[in-house]
Amino acid sequence: MSRISWRGFAAMIAIWAMSPLGASAADAPKEIRIDWATYNPVSLILKQKGMLEKEFANDGTRIIWVQSAGSNKALEFLNAGSIDFGSTAGSAALVARINGNPIKSIYVYSRPEWTALVTAKDSKITAVADLKGKRVAVTRGTDPHIFLVRALLGAGLSEKDITPVLLQHADGKTALIRGDVDAWAGLDPMMAQAEIEDGARLFYRNADANTWGILNVREQFLKDNPQIVQRVLATYEEARKYSLANYDELKKALVVATKLPDVVADKQLKERTELTYNRIGKPQRDSILAAGVALQQAGVIDAKVDVKAALDSLIDDGVPLPTN
Repeated sequence: MSRISWRGFAAMIAIWAMSPLGASAADAPKEIRIDWATYNPVSLILKQKGMLEKEFANDGTRIIWVQSAGSNKALEFLNAGSIDFGSTAGSAALVARINGNPIKSIYVYSRPEWTALVTAKDSKITAVADLKGKRVAVTRGTDPHIFLVRALLGAGLSEKDITPVLLQHADGKTALIRGDVDAWAGLDPMMAQAEIEDGARLFYRNADANTWGILNVREQFLKDNPQIVQRVLATYEEARKYSLANYDELKKALVVATKLPDVVADKQLKERTELTYNRIGKPQRDSILAAGVALQQAGVIDAKVDVKAALDSLIDDGVPLPTN
């Protein structure tokens, strides 16, 4: 090859290296901080199998795992910059975005029925209207909270008609079983545990009012590292497909993470979790938008907010996913 050709080739390599697609390992972040959650079974497989660690091994990028106890915690961590990727319900992400949390929703990890309104086995509560004047355990900023607000609205009530007892999900379940509250806006797997071990009753269910399990990323991280985000999603997709093909391993991962019996894991995973979706499309948008509109009607979201515009600013469906 001639001297000129070598110089031209070297120039091409230099240009490619400076382009986003040609980013080198030196351009990769030193660490990627990502959450895992018992309400996000795919994250358990992702963590247990070390899939992200393998994907980024040659980059020298460290994977930092942080547990999220609920959407509210994942959103707090994202807002503080202590994680880069966080698992939430779609409705919770929308409310957070409206309140100024700079996040983007980029992936669907599940279609769950992970929340319902729960009461003790001997309770006389049988309908949402019966909650008037009652103490209800709830975790603000989560799908169960939004589910509760929408259920109350449908019964002609509001949060002013009940006494909300603000507890994290696991503590809400404990409070219900102890009799400290009359009802609980539940979340799996604790909800499934309360059913099986304590005879708790799901007195109000509405699968369509459970918004999707959504993976979010800090907006600045996405801007700074678009190819890294693409690789994270490709690995997430690998974990989702692995979860679908290996149910026993998925269940084992949940049992190990929660220390709950197999029967509880089966109720959550077999009866109330669907892992066949990955892209944020029209069904997901419609579900999250419906939740936002209901929250606006209930006064949780200011009447001046353009909920549709907020949803459009939240979702970034442009990150490519593998096609096979």
